[in-house]
Amino acid sequence: MRLRDSLFLWVGAAPALASLAVAMCSPRDSIPVAASLLGDPSDTASSCLAQRLASKTKKQIFVSYNLQNTDSNFTLLIENRIKEEMTAFPEKF
Repeated sequence: MRLRDSLFLWVGAAPALASLAVAMCSPRDSIPVAASLLGDPSDTASSCLAQRLASKTKKQIFVSYNLQNTDSNFTLLIENRIKEEMTAFPEKF
C-alpha cells in the first residue's frame, strides 16, 4: 500500500492487527505527538515506535506492533532493522 507523506508499518509474527498507533511531528513541539487507535492503550510499544520513526522521517507514521516480546533490547533491534531498510531502500519510505 503506497501512502503519500505517510508510512504504515506492521510488525508481527501472525496476521493480526491487535494494536495500532499513529504519530506525527508538530510545529509546536520537538517530540512527535502519538495516539493509540486500536488495542490496549497501556501497551505503548506501537506508540513509542511510531514516535521515534516520525521524528526520524518527519512523516505521519502508523505502527501496528503485534509481538509478545516487548523487551527493550528486542524492540531496539527491530527499530534498527527498520532504519537499515530506510537507508537501503529510501524510495520505499
